[in-house]
Amino acid sequence: MDFDLIVIGSGPGGYVAAIRAAQLGLKTAIVERESLGGICLNWGCIPTKALLKSAQVFEYINHSADYGIKVSGGEVDFDSVIKRSRGVADGMSKGVQFLMKKNKIEVLMGTGKLKSKGTVTVTAADGTAKDYTAKHIILATGGRSRELPNIKQDGIKVIGYRQAMVLPKQPASMIVVGSGAIGIEFAYFYNALGTKVTVIEFMDNIVPLEDEEVSKALLRSLKKQGLNIMTSSTVESVDSSGELCKVKVKTPTGMVDMEAEIVLSAVGISTNLEGIGLEENGVKTDKGKVVVDDFYRTNVEGVYAIGDIVKGQALAHVASAEGIICVEKIAGQNPEPLNYNNIPGCTYCSPEIASVGYTEKAAKEAGYEIKVGKFPYSASGKAAAAGAKDGFVKVIFDAKYGEFLGAHMIGYNVTEMIAEVVTARKLETTGHEIIKSVHPHPTMSEAVMEAAAEAYGECIHL
Repeated sequence: MDFDLIVIGSGPGGYVAAIRAAQLGLKTAIVERESLGGICLNWGCIPTKALLKSAQVFEYINHSADYGIKVSGGEVDFDSVIKRSRGVADGMSKGVQFLMKKNKIEVLMGTGKLKSKGTVTVTAADGTAKDYTAKHIILATGGRSRELPNIKQDGIKVIGYRQAMVLPKQPASMIVVGSGAIGIEFAYFYNALGTKVTVIEFMDNIVPLEDEEVSKALLRSLKKQGLNIMTSSTVESVDSSGELCKVKVKTPTGMVDMEAEIVLSAVGISTNLEGIGLEENGVKTDKGKVVVDDFYRTNVEGVYAIGDIVKGQALAHVASAEGIICVEKIAGQNPEPLNYNNIPGCTYCSPEIASVGYTEKAAKEAGYEIKVGKFPYSASGKAAAAGAKDGFVKVIFDAKYGEFLGAHMIGYNVTEMIAEVVTARKLETTGHEIIKSVHPHPTMSEAVMEAAAEAYGECIHL
């Protein structure tokens, strides 16, 4: 065998799996057809956060008088905003290259395909192909922007998230279809920079996977910022033949005709299962996902799958965790299966959203008798000092045993705060243990303690 392990795909699942394998003494190679780091690092998580930071800085400038600072003449240099984002992504990709060298992982540039048990064919950009062998092969090929038949993407006027990061000029108007994390983040970004943005969501609430109170609070905030948001609505057709895209939208009150320079389709992702040798080798799939066990083994011995192409949330940190578990099992260790009910979700608009575990509705439906506590940022000293009083922390506990069932946050910095709850739930921490854990003052994180106290009638600052 050329290697102990070959990983196909170098996103946050693939490259993390490769590094962990190397740490455990496995001779490892990784196959990548484009750029190390995959979509997340190059066209997703990292560059979008750079764009959002530019939008937030612009908002600070526009509201600097609220902090006693007079600034005049602030304007958006859209090209520079895009270039900064690409620079951040390029820097991180170089960091992954360094990690590959540091861990003595061989990088095979090209498109990887499972040829047979133990063999991967790598086809380079010039069309030359070479076979490599390994005892273990991990498929980590990720996903791409999902395309709906009635919203055909041309990459110019009707686009996916990738094109949204590198538009040649800032559009005057944009329609964003879908209000999940991707749609809302881009809607916030372009609106903050001055584009007239409309969000169209099929479900009754935006960010429909979140707790309903969070969804409604975000809706209020975004409308206050000037976004036009249409829920319970569907795009019936898009005509991009003219100067502006003509969009027909079915709403609860009838059909509406709309126009915009750009239509961004943000209706989720499709998995990259095509052309990687699944059918030829009898690897089972179901509803666009590779079927795996708790340790990411497929039905074919020596073949594994992680990340967006398997069950579970399509998130970078999920793929990384899956990759580590998969590799540790391969190396003969005894890792725990991943608890998919303790995965944090974050949306990086402003105000931010973060959540983990059961929503209030889901906890009730699961049969729990619950205690719910909510602490508003308006009562937080640090939030007041930061000029960020919009938001709250909501926590849910099992009334019988005090089990931490879930937390749902909206507001400044909550994407950093959610890790406390994830750790607490992993350690089976109870509500009273959170209350009795001294939190520093003044901080935003105090809101977690205060919300827990409010659930038990012990909150001091409400």
